[in-house]
Amino acid sequence: MAGLIVRWMGAFWLVALILWCVAALTTKRAVQRQTGASRLLQAGLALIGLEFIFNFYPVFSGGWLDHRVVPQTGDWVLFGAALTLLGVLFAVWARLVLGRNWSGTVTIKENHQLMLRGPYAIVRHPIYTGVLFGLLGTSLVYGLVRCFVGVLIVGVAFRLKAQIEERFMMQQFGTQYVEYRQRVRALVPFVL
Repeated sequence: MAGLIVRWMGAFWLVALILWCVAALTTKRAVQRQTGASRLLQAGLALIGLEFIFNFYPVFSGGWLDHRVVPQTGDWVLFGAALTLLGVLFAVWARLVLGRNWSGTVTIKENHQLMLRGPYAIVRHPIYTGVLFGLLGTSLVYGLVRCFVGVLIVGVAFRLKAQIEERFMMQQFGTQYVEYRQRVRALVPFVL
């Protein structure tokens, strides 16, 4: 069972990505967008982090990066797979609640709405939370140092992106967003 999960983990993420891209076709028109340079930095960091995790091309493998830190036993693999599934489902829930306001880049959409319900009542950036927890679960399944390094790199990319989103939301929603920020944590409920 553990071997099957390890072999199919990448395929699971690929299916999630394809469905995500198809859903992107229904978004509203953007009226304000982040700069191309900031988007390039975030996307570049995220892709580097994903390379560390999934090893598409063996650029960041070998040596201490391929040292196993989590045993590839049934319990760890099942726990990692469950965390991956829960993280992705949390991100999908957030994406569904966000609806046509979603964008792959930081934008303000036409008639943009501030989401305060569903996962947005738990954390301000639930898509990032879900993806990071999913990637952490995947790293537990694979069990290698490079995977956990990859999660940290993706986390930095999301942090940079979230900072720009916060500025856009403050600009668009003012005191309503300030009050929301005071009530709801950014990524981890009650912590961060």
